[in-house]
Amino acid sequence: MAIVRTENLIKEYHQQSIVVAALRGIDLTINKGEFMALVGPSGSGKTTLLNLIGGLDTPSSGRIWIAGQEIGSLSKRKLSALRLWKVGFIFQEYNLIPVLSALENVEYVMLLQKIPDKERRERSVSVLAEVGLKGLEHRRPQELSGGQQQRVAVARAIVSKPSIVLADEPTANLDSATGGALLDLMRDLNERHQVTFIFSTHDAMVMKRAKRLVQLKDGQIVNDKIKPD
Repeated sequence: MAIVRTENLIKEYHQQSIVVAALRGIDLTINKGEFMALVGPSGSGKTTLLNLIGGLDTPSSGRIWIAGQEIGSLSKRKLSALRLWKVGFIFQEYNLIPVLSALENVEYVMLLQKIPDKERRERSVSVLAEVGLKGLEHRRPQELSGGQQQRVAVARAIVSKPSIVLADEPTANLDSATGGALLDLMRDLNERHQVTFIFSTHDAMVMKRAKRLVQLKDGQIVNDKIKPD
């Protein structure tokens, strides 16, 4: 079952009188439960593609479907609701709210979803334990290491049970041991819960663990390889 599909996706940026083509006609299908990576050098279009899939940016032309819903026709309100319920985000810079504890950061999306207090707290405590942060629920981000902050970000991304998790360079600020452990955790979550993970990366550790590599160059897909188990 296709969880993401793009058709002739084009994204152009206008810098004064110059048109810069970030994506040049991307046709891509991603099925439910994939653990895959968009790879390529800086400027290849991988982060642009990730942002378009997540509805954080709009294409110049072309179409995108998320869980069967064509998102280009959605109002801002409906697109926000789709992101809230269907998509989890993990950013390179963590993007945690500094005045909130780890537990409160994880609860935040479910607060927006109006999930009852008791269920919200139970799910947050459970997922923090699942990512190895039991006992650290009440620490604020500045009281956690980089790896621990990224684990909070992973917990926040998956606690609302999204269809897709989009991860933009999630290991960029981590040492190799911490990054490797976090990737193993995400792959385990993928295999046990069938959450679709889509990475944007040039990190060899991510490429090694991904089950599918989609290589971009100059805004086009130049290779699409499913790795043998």
